[in-house]
Order: sequence, then C-alpha cells, then structure tokens
Amino acid sequence: MTIAPHMPAGVTLKRWYAVHKWTSLVCTLFLLLLCVTGLPLIFGEEIGLWSGASVEPPALAGDLPRVDLDRLVADARMRRPQDAVLFLSQDDDAPVWFLSMGHTPDADEDSAVYVYDGRTGALLLEPPLRQGFMHVMFALHVELFAGLPGTLFLGGMGCLFVLSVLSGVVVYGPFMRKLPFGTVRHEGSRRLTWLDLHNLLGIATVVWALVVGGTGVINTLARPLFAYWQQTELAEMTAPWQGKPRMTAFSSLNRAVAAAESTDAGKEIAFVAFPGTPFAGPHHYAIFMRGKTPLTARLIEPVLIDAETGEVAAVRAMPWYITALSVSQPLHFGDYGGLPLKSVWAVLDVITIVVLCSGLYLWWKKRNMSADQFAVTTEGQISSSGVPSIVAGVR
Repeated sequence: MTIAPHMPAGVTLKRWYAVHKWTSLVCTLFLLLLCVTGLPLIFGEEIGLWSGASVEPPALAGDLPRVDLDRLVADARMRRPQDAVLFLSQDDDAPVWFLSMGHTPDADEDSAVYVYDGRTGALLLEPPLRQGFMHVMFALHVELFAGLPGTLFLGGMGCLFVLSVLSGVVVYGPFMRKLPFGTVRHEGSRRLTWLDLHNLLGIATVVWALVVGGTGVINTLARPLFAYWQQTELAEMTAPWQGKPRMTAFSSLNRAVAAAESTDAGKEIAFVAFPGTPFAGPHHYAIFMRGKTPLTARLIEPVLIDAETGEVAAVRAMPWYITALSVSQPLHFGDYGGLPLKSVWAVLDVITIVVLCSGLYLWWKKRNMSADQFAVTTEGQISSSGVPSIVAGVR
C-alpha cells in the first residue's frame, strides 16, 4: 500500500482499520447466513439423489440415440394441457432432459417440471416445486425469500464483504510484521489466541474469499443482466418479426434443434426456450448452444429458429457481461471439478464460518475501543491494544 507523504502511516492504518471494522460489522451476520445455507448447496446434486428429489437414469447397454424431443413435449402437454411449455434443458453429465411448464408462456415460476430419460423418453421424476429443505436453503441463499430486492440486497452485502476482505489484508500486513507466519499465541489471554487464529484463517483463505465473494456479487445481477440482454440484443435479433400476429402452432422442435446444431458441429444443446417466453419472443425457438470442453461448456450462444419454418433466423454471441455471469455461477459453488473440488469448497466454507464467528467474538470483547486507541508503533507494528478484530475471511 502506498502512503501519501503528508499523511502519517498510523493515521492511514487507523482509517483502514475503521473501514475493515465497519464493513465487517454490517455484513457479518448476512455472511454467516450465506455460509450456512451455501454449505448444503455445494452438495445439492448429491443431496438431491440421496433424498429422492433428483434421479439418475438407469444403465442401458449400447450408445442409444437421443430421444425424439417432440415426443417429450407432447407427453408434457398431455399431462398439463392447460399449461405452456417454457424450457427444455439437457443435463450436464447424464442422459437426462428437464422440461418445465408454466401457467402462461411468460410465467415467472414453473407450474411443473418433468425429468425424462434422454434415450428412451421415459418419465423418471416429477419433483415437487418450492418445498423441502433444499428449497429453503436456496431461497435464503439467493433472495432471502424477498425476490429481486432480496437478491440485490445480498449483492450489496457481498460488496461490503469484498471491501472488508481487502481492508483486512491491508491491516494484516503491519500486524504480522514481527510475528512468523502461522503464529498462534497461547501464552496470553483467550482473546489473543482467537485473534491470531482469526488472522491466520482469514489470510489463508483470502484468495478463495475474494473469488467466492466476487462471483457471488456477479450472480446477484443475473436477472437484471438477462433483462438488459432481452431488451437490447434479443430485441435486435427479433426486430424483423415485430408486429406479426402471435403464433398458435409451431414447427417441429426436432427440426429446430437440427437446424441449430447445423450452425456449429463443435457445440451441443444447453437448453431451449419456447416461443412466447422472454428468452425467445413470440415467433422463435431460442436454442442456446454450448461447447463440449470443460471450459466452453459454461459459455452459451443463442440460435433463433423461426418457429413457423424451422429455419435459422439469427445467431449472435452473448455479450461479455453474460459470459462473465456464465463463468461465475459454477465457480461460486465449486462445480468445475466434481466432488473433490466441492469438498475443498466445503472445508473453506466451514473455515470461513469460524473466521466470521471469531470476528464477532473479538469485536464484542473490544467493542468500546475507539479509533484513537488503535495504537501503531514507529515501525508500523500494531500493538496488542489495537489489533484488527473482524472478518478477514469469506462467504
């Protein structure tokens, strides 16, 4: 950190300490909530299989072709003839398709989700919606049961958390100047031991904290970012069809998918948005393609298919802000490396809970300490009466 010549080092450090203290105090309780709810979400797929909320397709001999997708749509419409098909998405790893329906084409919430075997077309599961333990954990973690305002509020807490981590790093350097890295002193008070442990765990997880905190903030912007994409990029792609009568019958989904796949042999279907949904508009299938490598599988590209003719209408790469969002979402929960990386994420999450709780404990013990009591020696070493006391770790 560069210190201006006219500003004493102690004054600057006290200001950083104040930033660290108050940003931490404001966001710590919400970060604890996010850590606790995020822990089961890391293992959401495994918990879903264990609890029966999700299912794996049966093992079948041979490499069977993809199921007739029109058959899946027809089956879903037969089960809920009054509802509209919204999305059809393909599982990342297993031969499984998820078909969601809504009371209207532009419904905000699904009315039903059907899980199909991608080889035989057999219905594997109709999971219950908006109930159960994992739903509660997800809703608390994402929106505090308050919709978009709750999501944006958590994004604000995430920004404070990132600032808390950065200011904690600035404060940590002078404090540890005369102590070997990893020192945890046991000869003094209990508060001193917890202080050393808090600082050690915080600095050891600082990179992970910034990654998870930063990607968490980006993820809270998902709905506004996609809404902006719909109003700009998608609106430009569908502009030639504006003013045409709304369609009531659509061409074959199989034909639309084949047309989309013909645009790039190196990509596969991620999901399909049906005509009438906000992701497609009233006259098109929007077929979102993804790469086949671990990295490019996170990057999607929309292909608009004319729902009347089944021909390609437009292809356009996603803008940078959607790409950033697509990459940040799996990184936030450690979805890139399977169960081993998820386990690492879980351990770091638990460490973060310890850091947050220890930070609250340290603040409570020294809550009456003023900024003027934050003493700094001539060498820049923070004395034991003015050590940092709140978060250096993460959600």
